[in-house]
Amino acid sequence: MAEVPDQTGEILSAPRSAGRAVNAVRVRAPARLHFGFLDLNGGLGRRFGSIGLALDAPAVQLVARPAKRVSAIGPEAERVRANLLAAASYLDVPEAVAIEVEEAIPAHAGFGSGTQVALAVAAALARLNGRPFVPADFADVLDRGNRSGVGLAAFTEGGLIVDGGRDGSGAPPPVIARLSYPEDWRVVLILDEAMTGVHGSRETEAFRDLPPFDPAQAAEICRIVLMQVLPAAATAEPMGFGAGITQIQKRIGDHFAPHQGGRFASPAVAEALAAVAAAGVPGYGQSSWGPTGFALMPSQREAEALVTELARPGRLRFVIARGRNVGASVSEV
Repeated sequence: MAEVPDQTGEILSAPRSAGRAVNAVRVRAPARLHFGFLDLNGGLGRRFGSIGLALDAPAVQLVARPAKRVSAIGPEAERVRANLLAAASYLDVPEAVAIEVEEAIPAHAGFGSGTQVALAVAAALARLNGRPFVPADFADVLDRGNRSGVGLAAFTEGGLIVDGGRDGSGAPPPVIARLSYPEDWRVVLILDEAMTGVHGSRETEAFRDLPPFDPAQAAEICRIVLMQVLPAAATAEPMGFGAGITQIQKRIGDHFAPHQGGRFASPAVAEALAAVAAAGVPGYGQSSWGPTGFALMPSQREAEALVTELARPGRLRFVIARGRNVGASVSEV
């Protein structure tokens, strides 16, 4: 039986008979799109703030089993092993677990793969040992949620998410709005698998070296989110939603351009997005540092038509995804 977190974000272990061992646990966690930051200026006491969306694909799916020693196989095996050791130490449970990664989210592509892998591993380990699991408690342990709370919220509840930024306490950013993404809407993902986005020490240096963000620009982004993007999502009005996301993208993309070679990190994705704009699609952009681009489409039919128009031999791959309005699933197998 699949489980999703309750309203507190806690994934509860299912009741089981005393002494009955759990043979294996499967966790499936969604990728997310990061549409942009709300306030990089931070003049009101909170910095960053984010808006993003959980996706039904790609996803990380893994199976964890008790074992005689620590092992991890499949994509992202080294990252999985490191997360396993950190989570076992925090939970004070045995680290002798074997994990098989059945599906993976492309790393450093703008999907938040690191957060989803780390939380999936921790959730699996907690379930194997009958422990409650609160993802926010693991943010510092697993080095997640340093700037955005969208990844944590995508894991716990899915949907369209807005977080309120970080203050000086070090706590994960609070979720201040969460809406279901309209079921008919689709996201065309534009993947450039020949490169990765800015990450690691380069990302840290970029945030350190960027000039101060104009508070007037931050104010306009917040206005767009509150008075255009969220109402359009609530009323399933795709044109206004897409246009608002594009306006956020332009402001944030231009700010980060010195560190990623332009508004978009990948020249191939940039060319595809120019074709998206020329086709009259109102909503498009790049997730986080990229290189993945996206186009927001009101239906499956229109998404398929756009992919047909864009697809040609070359380095890009196109995926049609839905929004995911529930968080990660955790189940015994």
